[in-house]
Amino acid sequence: MHLDLLQVLSLAGKAEVPNDDRIGCAERHAWIIDGATDLGAPGLLGERGGAAWLAASAHRAFAAASGTLANLCEGMFEAVAADYRRDRRREPVAAWELPRASFAAVAIEGDSLACGFLGDCAVIHRSAAGVAFLTPEPNRAEELAEAAALGPGAGAGGVRAPHVLADRRAARERPRAVLGVDAAQARAGLRLARAPLARGDDLLLMSDGFAALLDTYGAYDAAGLVARVLAHGLGPLAEELRGIERDDAACLRYPRFKASDDASAIWLRVAG
Repeated sequence: MHLDLLQVLSLAGKAEVPNDDRIGCAERHAWIIDGATDLGAPGLLGERGGAAWLAASAHRAFAAASGTLANLCEGMFEAVAADYRRDRRREPVAAWELPRASFAAVAIEGDSLACGFLGDCAVIHRSAAGVAFLTPEPNRAEELAEAAALGPGAGAGGVRAPHVLADRRAARERPRAVLGVDAAQARAGLRLARAPLARGDDLLLMSDGFAALLDTYGAYDAAGLVARVLAHGLGPLAEELRGIERDDAACLRYPRFKASDDASAIWLRVAG
């Protein structure tokens, strides 16, 4: 079996700000990486922001790799750590400055699909048995509560608003299982899942900015989202996502840390 690419979509949260998501697929594996918004100016890794740097490093590693999911992830962790040692210009100001990201990757292994992930990217698998998450179901309740606690419309100015920036820096100091520049920490936090696989199955990998249709805005459940993709593709969903966000640009109905996030998804089908 192999993976057929049906559609890829990736939108920057703001047209004037680089997109920190990366997506890709090969014959038997696919991946999505969501770089966490930088909380300081570029400098640690040169002119490029840490989120884009980390996403690009992990993307290159996945694109060049093959084999089992364990080998894919291990190779990516080691490549990111080596790239950081090579590219770092100085010591980080604090832990919040270290680049971090979420990712999810899938690989065909025999007659099953292996999935590995760190952070909040989401993977949905549609099979004859139904629609199911291979990652935890998206749930941003804690983050949304934190945004609401900063006051009405706190996210309308983005994370660069001083009180939001201070809050996010403090939050990033807390331990969390995400992709970073330490291979051992990434390896220890990696979570795995496996599911039976058959020709004709569909896979949808999403960054949290796209999965906001599920957990932030409640526009769909997993089955409804997949049905919409099967019927119309990813484009109309992207338009719907940005429409919801434009209508709540002040972040009042849906408290959040920025009006629009980078939003990416890849739709794949298993073929013989």
